[in-house]
Amino acid sequence: MVEAALKAEIWIKAQIRICDLNFLSAVVVRRGDSDAGAILLKLDRLAGGIEIFAQARDNNGEKAWICGTGQTPVSEDEANLYLEKQIKYDPDIWILEIEDPKYKYLIDGNVL
Repeated sequence: MVEAALKAEIWIKAQIRICDLNFLSAVVVRRGDSDAGAILLKLDRLAGGIEIFAQARDNNGEKAWICGTGQTPVSEDEANLYLEKQIKYDPDIWILEIEDPKYKYLIDGNVL
């Protein structure tokens, strides 16, 4: 069963609130389309590198995430290069950066 989609801006605001409650720094790096813009999560592990997750759907149509930068964290330069490519492909994209060196932030969905 496919779940109803939340507007992108509302989802982003909810994630910022969740981060506030967990004492994590969260910043909207790029504002996309407020209704249906795709979302990228830039999880900055500080000394541990950066992971970027993109929204996707699994085989059942459920919300999922794909790590666009691969299985291991990447450098800031590699992460920014990936983001630039995604912005060229989709100018309505949202980017939410979360500083999370202790892996406290929980992604809402399966990671494929």
